[in-house]
Parts: sequence; C-alpha cells; structure tokens
Amino acid sequence: MWVFLVVVAMGLLVGAFLMVAVKKAVILVAVAGILVPVIMLVLWNYAWGKRGLLGFLKRYPDAELRGAIDGQYVKVTGVVTCGSIPLESSYQRIPRCVYMSTELYEYRGWCGKSANPKHRFFSWGSRHSEKHVADFYISDFQSGLRAMVKAGYGAKVAAFVKPATVVNVTKEKRELSPSFLRWLADRNLSSDDCIMRLKEGYIKEGSTVSVMGVVRRHDNVLMIIPPAEPVSTGCQWARCLLPSYVEGLVLMCDDNQNADVVPV
Repeated sequence: MWVFLVVVAMGLLVGAFLMVAVKKAVILVAVAGILVPVIMLVLWNYAWGKRGLLGFLKRYPDAELRGAIDGQYVKVTGVVTCGSIPLESSYQRIPRCVYMSTELYEYRGWCGKSANPKHRFFSWGSRHSEKHVADFYISDFQSGLRAMVKAGYGAKVAAFVKPATVVNVTKEKRELSPSFLRWLADRNLSSDDCIMRLKEGYIKEGSTVSVMGVVRRHDNVLMIIPPAEPVSTGCQWARCLLPSYVEGLVLMCDDNQNADVVPV
C-alpha cells in the first residue's frame, strides 16, 4: 500500500511538472484520468480482497482422493478425526480438537494504553493470542478414503475459522467471572479496568472441514501436506480483484460446525 501511495505521489508530481513545463492543464487532467481508476481499483481490492479470497477457496472444486496423483494440489471435504495428539481449547476447554485459536482483544480509547505496538486509538488491538493445530485425519466424502493431514509440528497453515466471542467486558459490565480471572492469571495477564473481548474458535472431532493441500503417497499412506509455494487466486476480472496469495495448508470450517458435528 505504501509503495502504491509513493507511485501515486510521483505521478502527480510528474503531471504537475509537465503542466508547468508545457503550460497545458490537459496534461494534469490526463494524468488524473489514469491515476483515479487505479486508485479506485486498489481501494476496492483493499476492502474486498479477503472476501474475494474466501470466495475463491469456497468455489474451488473438490477432488476425489482415489484418483489424485502424487504432488497434485487438491481440495478435500469430509469429516475430521483426531490424530495421536488431540488439542483442547484454551478457555472453554473443548476436548478433542484438531485446531484451536484464542485471542484477547482490548479497546483503546483516547487515553487508554496500547495492547501491542501497532495498536491505534479508538480501535481493538490483540493483547494475547494462542493458535495451535495438530495432525489429523479426514474422510473424503466423494471417495470414502481416509487421509492424514500433516498440519502440526510447525507446518504452515491458513485456517479460516470464524471465532465466537466468549467473554465481553464493556463499560456497563465490568465484573469479571472467576473462570476468566483464572484464565488471565494463568497467563500472567492483568485484569485492568479496561474494555476487553475474548474470542475463541476451534475445529473439533466430527466437524465437516475442507482441506486444500498437496497429495503425498508414501508406503501406502495417503497424506495431504502443505504446498511448497503460495497458491494464487489469479485475477478475478468479473469481480475486479487482483491476484492474492495464500500460503500453507488451507483449513475451512463452516460457522455452525462447532455446534453440529458427526459422532465418530
């Protein structure tokens, strides 16, 4: 974004210089006519880029694992089961999860302290974050095959799981529950008189999940691993969206999956 602003400023300076040198306002009008659509395109992508990426991932066709070859990039949708190391959500203590995320946000007003170095005034800032993902299995809906998803042990994972607000401390409701105070104390976080919001998301065993990664077959073991290079969405001309990139394994779970799971 900063590079783009520098280019725009240089374009305006060049246009102003040419207008002074040639003494024709049409030069500046021509430069503005070129820059304005470019500015609109960049602003549009800044506002809708993430939604466009999610739309691309959801529209990506599911592959059948039975016919997938080694090294093929695929999207697989099915029910997940835990591997050898199941996870537990940090605050709600939901057992047997394959992915969990817990984030504490603080609101900074005019005189409030910042939750992190990049925290701006009159905005929410992340004060504490916990994200974990483990290896798990997915049973493909189309072929019925079961594959191991290598998402743990430091693998790059892009998880698109909408978290839910589990604690909301407002100006009108500042009384903290014992469980929240205990959670803060366990992490050496102070319970100052400030506006806070705790969000937690997870994928538990039995949820329906879409996984995007590379097929790897080794000694009759079918695995899905992170791709070596970021995956591009390409230009989405119909939506006026420039290419965006996603790195690592992609995990997608519907918003209501945490409440509606398949017994396994």
